[in-house]
This record gives sequence, structure tokens and C-alpha cells, in this order.
Amino acid sequence: MKSAMRLRKAGPGKKAFILLVQCGLTAYALLILYPLFHMVMSSLKSPRDIMLDAFSLPQRVSWDNYALVWSGKGFGGYFLNSLLITGGSMLLVVLLGSMAAFGLARYKFRGNTLLSLLFLSGLMLPLKAAVIPLFQIVKGMGLMDNPLSLLLVFTAMGLPSTVFILCGFMKTIPSSLEQAARMDGCNDLRIYRQIILPMSAPSIALVTIYNAVPIWNDFFFPLVFIQSDRLKTLPVGLSSFIGQHATQWDLLFTGLSIAILPMLALYLAMSRYFIQGMTAGAVK
Repeated sequence: MKSAMRLRKAGPGKKAFILLVQCGLTAYALLILYPLFHMVMSSLKSPRDIMLDAFSLPQRVSWDNYALVWSGKGFGGYFLNSLLITGGSMLLVVLLGSMAAFGLARYKFRGNTLLSLLFLSGLMLPLKAAVIPLFQIVKGMGLMDNPLSLLLVFTAMGLPSTVFILCGFMKTIPSSLEQAARMDGCNDLRIYRQIILPMSAPSIALVTIYNAVPIWNDFFFPLVFIQSDRLKTLPVGLSSFIGQHATQWDLLFTGLSIAILPMLALYLAMSRYFIQGMTAGAVK
């Protein structure tokens, strides 16, 4: 409503510019949404319908592909594995990252800058570049074909960006709030848990979305460290539908349609939480 009122009050040149921007954003949204729509529609088709006309709507809507993929192809197990690994990794990333950021942002000590640069260097060096020594470390620890190896790797992969983002945000929190809490008898743990974390909700939502999506979609590390079929994650499980001589397109589209749901739900939930965190007051 407010945007409509602003549009009515704007001059002719500004109206034209606003309409042009809105048309561009609408076209961009359609460009993003159409492949997703095509993927879902293809998941409701038979292989014959996909081969005859890949871009047509399904002649008969059938949910048989979803039942086959979920139960018959073991997709439910892959989904659960990805859910547990992503959830566990994000729990460790947010917990450890927020604690490290709290220490770096709120305390001054010898080596503070050096430690910050150490975390920052993790953003400059991709973890996949060190896959050979990483493989040797995981093998030496006896964690090959163990989900714990993925938890540790993904936690290490997400910590640098988490510490960098949260540390910058926590430095902007007024120190007067912390001083008032200390006067009321709060210790460091209580300040961190009841003041710093709630006020850092927007940045926590940001790092959650920023790290959860790559972890959920990661194909490389599960392929390297996991060999058992029952421990495979969704991206590795989806590759089973792609054969050397033929690809099961209907099942592949079905698996992809299922795989996007958790990240879509996470994004919607975190977006709302991000807005709530931005509008939350810090009045004592």
C-alpha cells in the first residue's frame, strides 16, 4: 500500500523508472521460478511423456514417482542422512562460531588480531584444495565411512565465515548493555546467552542460511568420505539416477523436487526470524 502511494505521488520520470525496475524484477523472478516449475511438473510425468515433450504439462498427474523414489529407491534414508548431518553441522557452527565471535568482539587480549586473521584466512583458502591431507587426517582418525567425518569437515568449513560475520555484528552492540548486565550480577555466560545471542538474531539467521545451503547441497565431501549406501546423503543419492547409458529423468526430477523443500522451508523461516530480529528492541 505504501509503495502504491509513493508511486501515485511520484513524477512521470520517477514513475517510469519504478515501473521499469518492477518489470525487470518480475522478469528476473520468472526466470528463476520457471526452471523450478518445470522440475516439479516433470516429476509428475512418466518417462515416455518427458521424452515426447519435455516442456509440456503432465497429461495425467501421478504421485507414483514420489512413492517409488522415497521408498523403493531408498531416498528416505538419504534425506534423513542429509537432515542429520546438516542440522548437526549447523548446530556446531552456530554454537562454536558465536562463542568465538563473542570472545573476539567483546574482549581485548594479546593475540586478538592474530586470531581474527587466522579465522579470516579460512575464507581465503577453499577446504577442497586440501582434500588430500584432509583425507589422510580423517583416515588416520579412523573416521572413514563415518558421518562424524562430515560433521567435523562441514563445521570447519562453516566456522570462518560465521566468526567473521558474527564478530562484526557483535562489535556494534552497545557496551552499555553489557555493563548494565554486569551491574545486575550477570556473568559472562549469562551475558552471552541472554543479551548477545538474542540481539545477534539477524546475523545468526544470515550465517545459518549462508552455511546450511552449501552443506545440504555438497556432493564432494560425502563422495570422498562415505562409501556405504545407507550413509549416503541426498546429492550422492541423486547421482544413482544418472547411468552411463541412460538417465531416469522422471525419478531424478522427483528427487530434486523433494531435495529443495527443506532449504526452502529454512529460508522462509529464517527470513521471518531475520525481520523479527531486526525490529526487536534492546530496552532494558
